[in-house]
Amino acid sequence: MKHLYMLALLMVSTWTFSQQKISGKITNEAGMPLQFVTLHLIENNGYTETDENGNYQLKSVPQGNITIVVYLFGYEQQTLKINSLDVQEYDLTLKEKEQHLDEVIVSTAFNKIQSQNVMKVSHESMEEIKKSGAISLMDGVTNIPGVSQISTGTSIGKPVIRGLSSNRVLTYAQGVRLENQQFGEEHGLGLSASGIESVEVIKGPASLLYGSDAIGGVLYFNPEKYAPNNTTRGNVFQQFASNTQGTNTSFGIKSSPNNWKFLLRANYNSQADYKISSGDRITNTRSIEKDLKYGIGYANSRFSTDIRYNYNQLNLGLPEEGIENTGFRNPLYPKQDIDNHILSLNQKVYFKNSKLEADLGYTFNNRKELEDVDVIALHMKLKTGNYNIKYYLPKWKNLETIVGVQGMHQTNSNFGEEMLIPDATVDDFGTFITSNYEWNTNVLQAGIRFDNRNVITSEHGTIGEEGYFGAIDKKFNSFNFALGYKTNLTDKIISRINLASGFRAPNLSELTSNGVHEGSNRYEIGNQNLKNEQNFQADLNLEYKSEHFEYFINGFYNHINNYIFISPTGNMLDANYVYEYLQNNATLYGGETGIHLHPHPIDWLHFTSSYEMVIGKQKGGEYLPLIPANQWKNTLRGEFELGKWFQKAFANLQVNYTFDQNNISSFETKTNDYTLVNLGLGGTVKLQKMKFDLSLNAKNLLDKTYVAHLSRLKSDGIPNMGRNIVLGINFNF
Repeated sequence: MKHLYMLALLMVSTWTFSQQKISGKITNEAGMPLQFVTLHLIENNGYTETDENGNYQLKSVPQGNITIVVYLFGYEQQTLKINSLDVQEYDLTLKEKEQHLDEVIVSTAFNKIQSQNVMKVSHESMEEIKKSGAISLMDGVTNIPGVSQISTGTSIGKPVIRGLSSNRVLTYAQGVRLENQQFGEEHGLGLSASGIESVEVIKGPASLLYGSDAIGGVLYFNPEKYAPNNTTRGNVFQQFASNTQGTNTSFGIKSSPNNWKFLLRANYNSQADYKISSGDRITNTRSIEKDLKYGIGYANSRFSTDIRYNYNQLNLGLPEEGIENTGFRNPLYPKQDIDNHILSLNQKVYFKNSKLEADLGYTFNNRKELEDVDVIALHMKLKTGNYNIKYYLPKWKNLETIVGVQGMHQTNSNFGEEMLIPDATVDDFGTFITSNYEWNTNVLQAGIRFDNRNVITSEHGTIGEEGYFGAIDKKFNSFNFALGYKTNLTDKIISRINLASGFRAPNLSELTSNGVHEGSNRYEIGNQNLKNEQNFQADLNLEYKSEHFEYFINGFYNHINNYIFISPTGNMLDANYVYEYLQNNATLYGGETGIHLHPHPIDWLHFTSSYEMVIGKQKGGEYLPLIPANQWKNTLRGEFELGKWFQKAFANLQVNYTFDQNNISSFETKTNDYTLVNLGLGGTVKLQKMKFDLSLNAKNLLDKTYVAHLSRLKSDGIPNMGRNIVLGINFNF
């Protein structure tokens, strides 16, 4: 792997070339210039905006075939496919039309806009998530149909995609794989919403692009964009939450002089114990988060480089019985103290008709669990280096092809009094090829991949006693494929069908556990004979889009061979029930459906409604654990202008109904249904020369007492949060 790092650094240091530029003017149908039109250059993720005269200039344009997405709210979006060697000036006329932005999807292989993509990928901007009043990153992501979370209060959230979680869902940040001991139920993401542009969610096996652990899907967090060329921008965001008496402050500044790009963002988030509907606070659900993000980039017509670093420090309380409620915000013992470091390098080199791209990353997860001021019960250091190198072959007619290699080297070391998993080394290597063929309104995409994972652990303890870990040296291999087809059945109806396989090698906890897992209050025994989980999933997506009505339906069927699950044995050790890891075939099926209505002539009014469901069973009929309850979500939203002082204003009412969850595993309990009502409003305020964005949300407006099925506090009978009023203010300068 060291050679690959050297190769990337060589590419940075040896390429220096002259500039490639494209300029022009953008007007409306009346010939009037349009200001603030965004032009997004997909190949290097660069963008610019038109000035007051409608003029634009894209610098550092890659040579050869490029794709530019042009959009402005209230106008028809356009996608330009041109050759930068042939075109240096390009004028454009935009037609007025009220429509939603067709996002560029970064998490899939060919970075198409959504309407051209074979796979349906959910996309949500962080701006919209903040406007919804979410006080944590995972809280906001769960607004996406098919996504849930395993939560511990407000501070810890683990993603669940269509009933699959833990090591079955991969998280990517800054273009690199995030590893943070995600096998633990009380181990959250370790990411701040500050400095994230948007999130993309792949629902279903994504092993073709991401290898092991993407069997259930991928959360792909796109980092904040740099400023447009030759501009400097900054912003301050402040959020207040009444329930947790929480405060969240973010400050960022970025500049892009000529070919260089710089970015700096700092965030401080503090939440006190959350309050339930009765008025009681749940002791030690408090948290403090500090986050720093840096970025530096350089681009010209032959290459682009983007280096980013993220430091995230989390101090999280762990609620337990018998804790004396002292202080206010500082977490009490027991608590988690976690440092996450993410260092990434994205390097692209553009040839005449092809492109080479490399993502190199290093992550360091330093996790401590403290029972008292002098007692570090658990201390694990997880260090991960990974690489992802892709070569985009020259396009042949309508056929695009990518070949790539990926790998990971990971070490886990223990320093605390207790051990959940032994010291270990994990090495991954994978290689793949995928092609995309387009004709008329049809797209066909196919690919194959081979992966190898080698797991080596150290022996620890005494045979036959608690805390003994036997040495392991195991290899896991898998071949996988993906096949997708997209077509426009009519000018308003899009159909997609995807067939894909995926795999997951057993994690260290499943292979080696031998002791009490305090986070789950059970004695867990691993199984060194576990095999790969191997799945096959079929997805069907239909979308209808007209000017005033949209409808979608997504269905999936997911069969998993050798599904790994934990099951009670009926025995007890050290006053804890014994659970062991077993395997059985399993099936999950379900989907999401929804509508979006904005009727003419009252185009300012929007009504959205969606329903999501998933059922998971083992072979033999027993239900799988941690399957979210079915949900029906409804939103009525109005968008309007109140003169020059209050623009882009909105008001929305949400009514979300969660059904009973009676389909439970052998160690779960049933969950009752509940309805939550949320209210929100906001917009852009202009007071003379001052301008800022304002949002005010009332979450759980009726102060409903409820318990979410996937809450880890459910077993203790602790309800979820009561009413929460969230105020957000954002100043751009």
